[in-house]
Amino acid sequence: KVLVVDDEEDSLNVATRILKYYGANVVTAGNGELGLATARIEQPHFIISDLSMPQMDGWELIDRLKKDRELAGIPVIALTAHAMIGGRQRAIEAGFHNYLTKPLTPATFMRDLLNLLMAIPALAELLGA
Repeated sequence: KVLVVDDEEDSLNVATRILKYYGANVVTAGNGELGLATARIEQPHFIISDLSMPQMDGWELIDRLKKDRELAGIPVIALTAHAMIGGRQRAIEAGFHNYLTKPLTPATFMRDLLNLLMAIPALAELLGA
C-alpha cells in the first residue's frame, strides 16, 4: 500500500496510474494535512510526498510523521519540481528516506522509485529482493 501526497492533480494521477499498473494499492491525499490523516487510517508501506503544498507542506508532514510513534517508521520519499543543489541532503536530514524530482515520467518513475526503495531494508524484503 502506497500513499501519494501531492496538490498537483497531474502529478498525483501520473504517480497513481504508474503505481497501480505495477500492482500497488494506492491511496492519495491532496495536501500534507490530509496525508497525515490518511497515513493514520491506512498505515501505508511507504509514502511519496510533494514538498510544496498548501495547508501543510511536505516539510511539516515529515516532521509530524516522525513525531508520531505509530507513523514514524513509515519510509517517506520526497517529491519536488524544485530540484536544487543540496535539496536531497536537506530532505534526508529532515527525515525523508530519499528524493525524486518531477516531472514524473512512466519511463523513469518506477525504475528510480524501485532503486530508492531497495535501499530501505524493510521494503526491499517486502519487494522480494
